[in-house]
Amino acid sequence: MSAALERGRDLAARLNPDLEAVLAERYDDLLPGFAESLIEWAYGRHYARGGLDLKTRQLCTVAALTVLGGQTGPQLKINIEHTLAAGASRTEIIEAIWQMAVYGGLPAAINGLNSAREVFQAADRDG
Repeated sequence: MSAALERGRDLAARLNPDLEAVLAERYDDLLPGFAESLIEWAYGRHYARGGLDLKTRQLCTVAALTVLGGQTGPQLKINIEHTLAAGASRTEIIEAIWQMAVYGGLPAAINGLNSAREVFQAADRDG
């Protein structure tokens, strides 16, 4: 196992312990090794880097997915969950999304706010 895969698995376990299994179940039949590749590359080589703490990296991810728009809704919701797990408050997440109205427009920010509301409501129900 590469060091990056090990780092990625450790980090993913902190944010979402089932992430690799869910990805493997959903995509590995189409693209064998997809889940492991994503964990190694995204989490082990990017999220695990120094220079920014995990909460900041996750807030940046939420911002980027918000600006990309509605087609990233599923990924945005997962990353909002990860951002909460990384220690961000709901207010920090909402402010990161709202800031993106300047760059992605109001529709993108509204879609982001709707995603955040859904994640927060689910957490309140489950929590």
